[in-house]
Amino acid sequence: MASGSDRTPIIIGGLPSQVPDFDPEETAEWLESLDAAVDERGRERARYLMLRLIERAREQRVAVPEMRSTDYVNTIATAAEPYFPGNEEIERKVLNATRWNAAVMVSRAQRPGIGVGGHIATFASSASLYDVGFNHFFRGKDGGDGGDQVFFQGHASPGIYARAFLLDRLTEQNLDGFRQEKSKAPHGLSSYPHPRSMPDFWEFPTVSMGLGPIGAIFQARMNRYMEARGIADTSASHVWAFLGDGEMDEPESLGQLTIAARENLDNLTFVVNCNLQRLDGPVRGNGKVIQELESVFRGAGWNVIKLIWDRSWDPLLAQDRDGALVNKLNATPDGQFQTYATETGEYIRDHFFGGDRRLRSMVENMTDEQILHLGRGGHDHRKVYAAYKAAKEHKGQPTVILAQTVKGWTLGPNFEGRNATHQMKKLTVEDLKRFRDRLRLPIPDKALEDGVPPYYHPGRDSDEIQYMHDRRQELGGYVPTRVDRSKPLTLPGEKTYAAIRKGSGSQQIATTMAFVRLLKDLMRDKEIGKRFVLIAPDEYRTFGMDSFFPSAKIYNPLGQTYESVDRELLLAYRESPQGQMLHDGISEAGCTASLIAAGSAHATHGEPLIPIYVFYSMFGFQRTGDQFWQMADQLARGFVLGATAGRTTLTGEGLQHADGHSQLLASTNPACVAYDPAFGFEIAHIVKDGLRRMYGENAEDVFYYLTVYNEPAQQPAEPQDVDVEGILKGLHRYRPGTDGELPAQILASGVALPWALEAQQILAEEWNVKADVWSATSWNELRRDAVEAEQHNLLRPDEEQRTPYVTRKLEGSQGPFVAVSDWMRSVPDQIARWVPGSYQSLGADGFGFADTRGAARRYFHIDAHSIVLGVLSELARAGQIDRSAPKQAIDRYRLLDVGAADPGPAGGDA
Repeated sequence: MASGSDRTPIIIGGLPSQVPDFDPEETAEWLESLDAAVDERGRERARYLMLRLIERAREQRVAVPEMRSTDYVNTIATAAEPYFPGNEEIERKVLNATRWNAAVMVSRAQRPGIGVGGHIATFASSASLYDVGFNHFFRGKDGGDGGDQVFFQGHASPGIYARAFLLDRLTEQNLDGFRQEKSKAPHGLSSYPHPRSMPDFWEFPTVSMGLGPIGAIFQARMNRYMEARGIADTSASHVWAFLGDGEMDEPESLGQLTIAARENLDNLTFVVNCNLQRLDGPVRGNGKVIQELESVFRGAGWNVIKLIWDRSWDPLLAQDRDGALVNKLNATPDGQFQTYATETGEYIRDHFFGGDRRLRSMVENMTDEQILHLGRGGHDHRKVYAAYKAAKEHKGQPTVILAQTVKGWTLGPNFEGRNATHQMKKLTVEDLKRFRDRLRLPIPDKALEDGVPPYYHPGRDSDEIQYMHDRRQELGGYVPTRVDRSKPLTLPGEKTYAAIRKGSGSQQIATTMAFVRLLKDLMRDKEIGKRFVLIAPDEYRTFGMDSFFPSAKIYNPLGQTYESVDRELLLAYRESPQGQMLHDGISEAGCTASLIAAGSAHATHGEPLIPIYVFYSMFGFQRTGDQFWQMADQLARGFVLGATAGRTTLTGEGLQHADGHSQLLASTNPACVAYDPAFGFEIAHIVKDGLRRMYGENAEDVFYYLTVYNEPAQQPAEPQDVDVEGILKGLHRYRPGTDGELPAQILASGVALPWALEAQQILAEEWNVKADVWSATSWNELRRDAVEAEQHNLLRPDEEQRTPYVTRKLEGSQGPFVAVSDWMRSVPDQIARWVPGSYQSLGADGFGFADTRGAARRYFHIDAHSIVLGVLSELARAGQIDRSAPKQAIDRYRLLDVGAADPGPAGGDA
């Protein structure tokens, strides 16, 4: 062997290559010892010695680099496994009954005339992972706290229903209502974990893959946040997330791992069900997904527990003196392991063990049947228990358990490990018989041959059912369960809103800043001030919220261990373990996960929080829209602020930063109450009503989306005769026309209202048109009201017919209607059907671009002079003015020349 002095140093894993060797002789002795071990005992023995040295070094707290991956064996040695406190025989019977009912429920859902689908194979692979948790770990809510928070894998929902059936939480009628929520109401069951569909059962929606992992991370972090701020005692709550190995390819699954490690979230455990299959085939056919995930999680700072082999492998591994078996396990790709799950014992003997004399000798006394049943660790209750116990007891890091299973386990040769198993939903009679025999259930053949297969229940007084109830009582109640113990909040009085209603005087401020000023007053409230949770993706300064740094501070469980570069400034960056502001970095997905966790705290922990999530509007519904659906499903509440809204207010940022569509996307979410206010006083009424609806008596499970702008403008004082109902319902007359003879109506929202007011003046002075200006605070809510009215009229023709609010509001208003906003025309077009007169909309359709605000508005033809043209065009079409008037306006205002537009107001980043 070459000596160390003869080779070029190769430093791996962060060892400091610049550090000099202060004792070269001692170093040489160590290297020579290693060389001798290799020469005399072989590389495998030398490798073992090195790994033991690293292990001992860690025990002695020597800072050695972390290994990215370890051998393809269980992390917890057999000798280190704890005592298993359960009755394994009873738990086997419980699990077999659960497996049967889950599969039969899905199979029965395919009966003629129904055929609603479902998934069998995912739960079949993960059943033991759940069962051990239910029997020994998952804490319920009967103790008055939030218990544990369990994120169940969406496709495994049939197994969760099946277990609830055995516990009398669901009936046979419920199981037969699987995926028939309306036709079998009130007994129907949702397809996946949907709290909005089953608000007393499910807590967390997870089936949109990738959202479960990120949601679990930020739920664990929110638990710590609430405890640090003295809002709720969450010290006993543990967050469990059950995930799929294929699901880990989603960017949301792995994108926020480091925050869990950075904040030492040892109240969090991921259980990744590594059945090695996606929906269509292997996850890593040519690779090893468990090894890959181990490297990723270790690199992110997580504690990793690999649970790969069941107890039947223990004797074989104990014989593996020279590492031949471990080497074979390390070298076999996942695609081959999937094949072994579908083959015979003879095939496994020949293809896995047969290529090496040492391996053949290990199994020479085993039958093919015994070889066939060399199993995966995720199906072994004792191994699973050991992994869960180690995860709960580990301190200082989150833990991931990588558990190997077989997809479709116990379902028979037509299902187990097959590529198509995810789409297979129906069991044949022969499948059912084999399945029954495998589970040892007392179900006669005739019951399987006549019609739909029966459910199995061992009897309410049986040992199995009593065991299940006893375990859940000891652990604090049934899981999953969602319960809202929160009480209505005492909301602020009128005084809190007085300042913003007075307007800004001669000062020009954007509506974003108007909202921030209101928020500052709300946070001073003695009753609810501490419940506000401020959330932003590295943009607090952009939105003028750095003024909160000194008082509210930024949440960091470690505090601030450095001297801030701006520490001497009044608005210095300040971090604190009790901080109120969540600064989640440049991650809108992370921020939205924080929003959801905070917005559902009223149910999770019985303590309402009021999240305020402020972000660049185009990075909300455009980028994280799936999470807003998750928020709606989770019945979360709070305020979502799409700042720097509009297609022409942030034009220096260019195409992708110009939001002219988020209001339209928001309209698709039934739980989203969306507003586009123009002035601060409108914001005051909207926020006040939002607090009432979400946190007052008879609280509603909705969330508010407000689009606010970065364009400075003089904020007017609230009119004395302000139409509060109109503001909240979506439309109020802001300024009636006073001059001119020809009537017209201009409807505008958000930043477009000042353009409408300028157009009103031009029309009166130059065209003899008397235009009323309306503030459309919510096109979406106007449409929602109108649709509800039409639906009522359609289905109840014998009752008094309803008139949509927008129709009633505009009745009697004369002249044409022209709508304008900084959104694409589809936004104001939502109400066209119900406007009582000719209607034209102006909007910013197309891609945004970088230019001055004035040029952009002229390009899209939504500026004041374009509004004038819109009104004149409608009047000419109606024969009320000369048909040449629109062409005169085009020429007079040079509307076809973008360069002729006034550049408009500049600045206003906030």
